[in-house]
Amino acid sequence: MFPVSGQPVTCNQQPATRFVAPAEAGTPNLASAFSLVEILCAVLILAVALTGMIQGVTTALSSTKDSEVQTVAALFAAGQIETLRAEGGLQDGTTQGDCGEALPLYRWQQTLGPAGVDGLHEVSVVIENANSGKAIYELKTLLFEVPEDLQGSVTNNRPYSDSSRRRSNRR
Repeated sequence: MFPVSGQPVTCNQQPATRFVAPAEAGTPNLASAFSLVEILCAVLILAVALTGMIQGVTTALSSTKDSEVQTVAALFAAGQIETLRAEGGLQDGTTQGDCGEALPLYRWQQTLGPAGVDGLHEVSVVIENANSGKAIYELKTLLFEVPEDLQGSVTNNRPYSDSSRRRSNRR
């Protein structure tokens, strides 16, 4: 067996070992352990970091839910206006209703009123929370419908354009 020094060791020789004196009773060994203050500081830093992270996740989830509510309300309001446009026969006044079984937490109210020009209507659709009555979303637009007294007298008095003349010649 060869020790680190490179000289052969005889049977009666033992390799040199380093002897460390044990700590005296009552004296802490400062090099081998954490103090109570260090542990408390680490726990405090960890608690603050975890609290901040949990608050961030909670805020993100809340924002996501609010976005979902706004999106659903906007789509439903746009659908109500498209239904009015497709059905025609616009009558000034206020109507309201539920948003159906799929959206039991919402209700709608639509208001049609004159907009100053004959046949032009101002439309407002408000989506509310069914429990609190708080308005979630409001969509306003203008819809035009030719008045009944003008429907028979409105004709196309423009002369043929080149493209319409070409179409009629193809037939």
